[in-house]
This record gives sequence, C-alpha cells and structure tokens, in this order.
Amino acid sequence: MDGVRIPLGDWVAAGVDWVINNAEAPFVVLRAIFLGLYNLINDGLTALPPWLFIAMVVIAALFARGWVFALGSGLGLFLILAVNQWQNSMDTLALVLVAAFFAVIISIPLGILAARSRLASAIIRPILDFLQTMPAFVYLVPALLLFRVGVAPGIVATIIFAMAPGVRLTELGIRSVDAEVVEAGEAFGATPRRILRQIQLPLAMPSIMAGINQVIMLSLSMVVIAGLVGAGGLGGDVIASLSQLDTSLGVEAGLAVVVLAILLDRFTNAFGQRRGLYATLKERRSAAREAAGEDARELAASTTS
Repeated sequence: MDGVRIPLGDWVAAGVDWVINNAEAPFVVLRAIFLGLYNLINDGLTALPPWLFIAMVVIAALFARGWVFALGSGLGLFLILAVNQWQNSMDTLALVLVAAFFAVIISIPLGILAARSRLASAIIRPILDFLQTMPAFVYLVPALLLFRVGVAPGIVATIIFAMAPGVRLTELGIRSVDAEVVEAGEAFGATPRRILRQIQLPLAMPSIMAGINQVIMLSLSMVVIAGLVGAGGLGGDVIASLSQLDTSLGVEAGLAVVVLAILLDRFTNAFGQRRGLYATLKERRSAAREAAGEDARELAASTTS
C-alpha cells in the first residue's frame, strides 16, 4: 500500500471549482440574502442610541428573569459601551442573529423529519456527526470560494457549524413525548399533522428551546472564526489582538463576547422555561381568574339555595 494515495481532497476541490464555474448563481442569490438581512438587522441595532438599547434590554430582562438579571444585563452592556466595543458588538450580534435564524429554520424541520421517519434519522445522524466533528476552519475554504470575503462566508460557516444541536434536540423532544398521549389524539381522530402541531410540538418545546439555545451559543462561538474571513465585529478585534499581541484589545473584545453570550443564553433559557416576572404575572392572573370563578360559583350556589 506504500505510495498509494486516494486523492479525495483533489476530488472535492475539483467539485468546488466546477460549482464556481458552472453553478455560481444560487450562491450569488444566497450571498445577497445573507448580506441584506445582516445589513437590515445591523442598521436597526445601530440606529438605536446605546442608552435606549440598554434600557430596552433591561426591561426585557426584568420580565424574562427578574431584577437580578436586569441589573446584570445593564451593567454588562454598559461595560461594552465603556470599553468602546459597542459598534463591534452590534455587528457581531447581527451576524449571530442572522446565522442562528437560518440554522433554526433548517434544523427544526430536519429534527421533525428525523423524529417521524427512522430512515430519515438514519441518514441525518451521520451527516450531523460529520458536521460536528469536522474542524470549523475547514468550512471556511469552500465558503470563501463560493461567497467571497466578508460577512456571507462567516454566516454560512456558522450555520453549518451550529445547526446540529437544533436537529438532535428537536428529534429527541418529539420522540420523548408520551406515546399514550399521541394514541389518545389518534383515538379522537386527529390527523398526524394536527397531532404534531397540537400535541408533540408543545410537549417537546422545552427540548426544542434547549436546541435553539445551543444553536445560538454555537453561533456566537464562531465569531472569532468569522473574523478570519473579514466578517469584522468582535471577531475582527480578537484576530487583530492576536496578530498584534495586543492584550488589552483582546481582553476587551473577549469580555464583550462573554456579555453577549450570557445575555443570549439567559434570554433563551427564560423563554424555554417560562421564568421571570412575565411568567409570575401570568400565573397570578390565572390564579385570580380561578379565584373569581370560584367566588362566582359560590355566589350563584348561595343565591339558588
């Protein structure tokens, strides 16, 4: 076997070259879509004054998890503003939101398909294993060739890297739904689509939200790698600090990434677990309605007697 080499890499490179030369149009359209959404979100984020954005996040954090999280959110965002990383943070947040959005709308339908078909699950799982174990830097080479330098290849690499947990946890959540509940729905004549929409998806929502949380976290972890292909943002500053051995710049950009990661993680966890002031107010309102209904029934019973 000495001297025998399978030119697998050459075959892949030839395939990418063929796509570039003969089927570039779909990638041009995708690049335009990615850049359009990124610019739209980024312009919306940067159009807000920092103090207004911080106030909105603090109020949302108060309703999501309570005053402790609201205070921490305000201090974290003020730290980003104080170290002059606000614009970079908004650029990074826009990139993460676009990449996570596409990763979620791809991963959840794939997870549903894998949960409802064992054949699809058997096909999808090895692909997910491949995507999760392949070094993320490898995705950048074809992404650069197909989408050129800038935000688009960073978004593409992030989508590929981050979508696997969304597929796995969606499939797990649907498969974990009690079979007796599904059988009860079938007994009442519910169609498979209605069972999925009204029984399986609501019961699997905690697992699905955990998958979305992981998608967002993995998207944020790709910030530095996206900076290597010209995506800018905090990743660009981290790369610059490495090339210039600038400790202060690296620490400031790294702390901004940490703050964004904590905010996104806690918000998605709060939505999945229905915690915080909003959930408390909703529970109290439900309890008040039940108490009012009980009082009305007692009053009606006493009146009739």
